[in-house]
Amino acid sequence: YFLLFTSLSLLILSHMDAIYSVVDPAPVQQFAKDSYRLIQSCTKPDKKEFAKIALATLVGFCLMGFIGFFVKLMHIPINNIILGV
Repeated sequence: YFLLFTSLSLLILSHMDAIYSVVDPAPVQQFAKDSYRLIQSCTKPDKKEFAKIALATLVGFCLMGFIGFFVKLMHIPINNIILGV
């Protein structure tokens, strides 16, 4: 197993320059650094901020629900007129 693993790792290492010529690792490394910096700067919201976010989400859900309800409410009579039922 050791011989197989060693030969496989040497094969991969010998082809790394070919891989780097096709895929440039610099943008991926920069993305990883930026992502890590973003995660480190994030903080948990306090109680007031969480309540504000929860209220905004609740208002959004209710608004979308009412819009869907009224669209469906208007669709029923229009559908009955078109189909002549």
